[in-house]
Amino acid sequence: MRGRDVAFAALFAALTAVGAQISIPIGPVPITLQVLVVLLSGLILGARLGFLSQLVYVAMGAVGLPVFANLQGGFAVLYGPTGGYIVAFPIAAFIAGYMAEKTGGKTGMIGGSLVGIAVIYLLGWLRLGLFLGGDFHKALLIGVLPFVPLDIGKAALAALIADRVKKATDLG
Repeated sequence: MRGRDVAFAALFAALTAVGAQISIPIGPVPITLQVLVVLLSGLILGARLGFLSQLVYVAMGAVGLPVFANLQGGFAVLYGPTGGYIVAFPIAAFIAGYMAEKTGGKTGMIGGSLVGIAVIYLLGWLRLGLFLGGDFHKALLIGVLPFVPLDIGKAALAALIADRVKKATDLG
């Protein structure tokens, strides 16, 4: 792995931490810019480095650095109501990057982003449902459905930004 790859992975881990702090609380799961950055990490860096950047982000938070929403950190956050979403970030970045690499173009980027978001929703919904004592219907109502319109917009925005970044740099 080249030094440049490590630097870009670290940059996206840091950007995810910043995105976590741009937060609107609407219940146990806040609206943040993390999903946008997660998708961008996969789309811009590719599947492997996107995955690595988000794995670094999750690891930083797990060891206690205040990188999660509301400057929280520690394993307790991963075990809490939002832990499933956070744990899904590396997988989502990988999927978004992989699908974009295999299919190419904005259509592949949007498709990869939407599948990545679906993975975030699935793992987040499962963890939130368990946290709510097995009430998966309530978890769907408060942890998935309110976010769908915004996250579809984030997927489109991520594809647009990634396409322009790749055209303007040697990352494409």
